[in-house]
Amino acid sequence: MLKGMMERSEREIRESKFAELTNKHFAASAVPKGIHCLSLRLTDEYSTNAHARKQLPSPELLPLLSDNSLHHFVLSTDNILAASVVVSSGVQSSLKPEKIVFHVITDKKTYAGMHSWFALNPVSPAIVEVKGIHQFDWLTRENVPVLEAVESHYGIRKYYHGNHIAGANLSDITPRSFASKLQARSPKYISLLNHIRVYLPELFPNLDKVVFLDDDIVIQRDLSPLWDIDLNGKVNGAVETCKGEDRWVMSKRFRNYFNFSHPLIAKNLNPDECAWAYGMNIFDLCAWRKTSIRDSYHSWLKENLKSNLTMWKLGTLPPALIAFKGHVHPIDPSWHMLGLGYQNNTNVENVKKAAVIHYNGQSKPWLEIGFEHLRPFWTKYVNNTNDFIRNCHILE
Repeated sequence: MLKGMMERSEREIRESKFAELTNKHFAASAVPKGIHCLSLRLTDEYSTNAHARKQLPSPELLPLLSDNSLHHFVLSTDNILAASVVVSSGVQSSLKPEKIVFHVITDKKTYAGMHSWFALNPVSPAIVEVKGIHQFDWLTRENVPVLEAVESHYGIRKYYHGNHIAGANLSDITPRSFASKLQARSPKYISLLNHIRVYLPELFPNLDKVVFLDDDIVIQRDLSPLWDIDLNGKVNGAVETCKGEDRWVMSKRFRNYFNFSHPLIAKNLNPDECAWAYGMNIFDLCAWRKTSIRDSYHSWLKENLKSNLTMWKLGTLPPALIAFKGHVHPIDPSWHMLGLGYQNNTNVENVKKAAVIHYNGQSKPWLEIGFEHLRPFWTKYVNNTNDFIRNCHILE
């Protein structure tokens, strides 16, 4: 009888833990009221205020958008608040802000609000360009057919939007593994915005080198030296992720991302190969244009669709790990510190030293589930004197 009671108690604790993880997943996927309010109000401002619609950048500065003597950053996001923090932190941390150009890419729905924010809150002497996906002539269905297939694929829709806990055999899975699987189900992974980085050479045909940033990062140090790093003919300068102490959601080697029981994976990949991180990448677009990286990315995405997602399930990094194979130059880990969105035990002293800190994981700093001791590194770049921020009660 005692044994039965203990087993029942253990089962209840286990189920409670899974329910907690599921609730956290939905909390991470929801848009906070304040951020939704900010987007709506700025979109309204775009339609009523000519100043919010002014050309970005001003006509006389347009040639600078393709000036390769400047430092070009690309940011792809539909989160206006997050974009404002990335740009503000980049400009404030720079020793040469007059050399900075930010290319902010967003979706059609967010374009007006995003444009309003940067038109009304200039960061001169840095330059900001805001473009909607719909404004890129190159992004046609012919050029990105795989992504249309991804979005319409029944298995994908069911995987990303289905009930994540119903029918799952929770007795065969650890809470840690379950958390990782939930994170992989984020709807952002089937968004064109999240795949846009694979098309940078075509979207910016006149640029030679860019630094691509995720929207959940903060820049804490001058990034000018990134443009002086010799990538030795490689395309992608990135921090490797197999050498740290991170044992939670973020994986390390190819075996953590791919299903090596699938014959195509087993034949083409090495399970012990070191993975690298998205979030802060130096891309040599000249070197990239000489490769077939985009075609390889599309090809592997198609194969995974054909196999009904049995080759990998974790986000947009796996096809990139394959497509960029042989094209990655490792950079010093101090340039890009990961894990602030899921590692509660992150060392604050290490955070202070990193050039870029990355809140990858569910606990974003703009969410209630963000870690309180790590949030100030992000909130210090939120403009709390701004009327839109105050009226939408952001972070209150």
